[in-house]
Amino acid sequence: MTAAAIVTLKSGALYMTCDVYDRYFAGLETVILLRRDNDLCILPVRHAAAGGYLLKLRNKAGDRVVHAPDFFREYGIEDAVALELSVAWSSDRGGLIAASAFRL
Repeated sequence: MTAAAIVTLKSGALYMTCDVYDRYFAGLETVILLRRDNDLCILPVRHAAAGGYLLKLRNKAGDRVVHAPDFFREYGIEDAVALELSVAWSSDRGGLIAASAFRL
């Protein structure tokens, strides 16, 4: 895995800075969110037709937000929760991983 970065989970949405977006998802419009054991996996989607959650532009700085309240509620993370999650790129899994994100 690569060096860790931070994403924020708040009100059913996942927030990432422009730096995190540019480093791992530059040019992409969607990601897939998966739960693998207790880990949150944020996987890039290379073809928008494949589906996934939109990486919406949040501000002029280029920060992004992924609105996914349905996904987080399904796994027991309520909208009122606000968390900072350490994430790192995993070549093995092909995505950004927040280890133990579901062990809250």
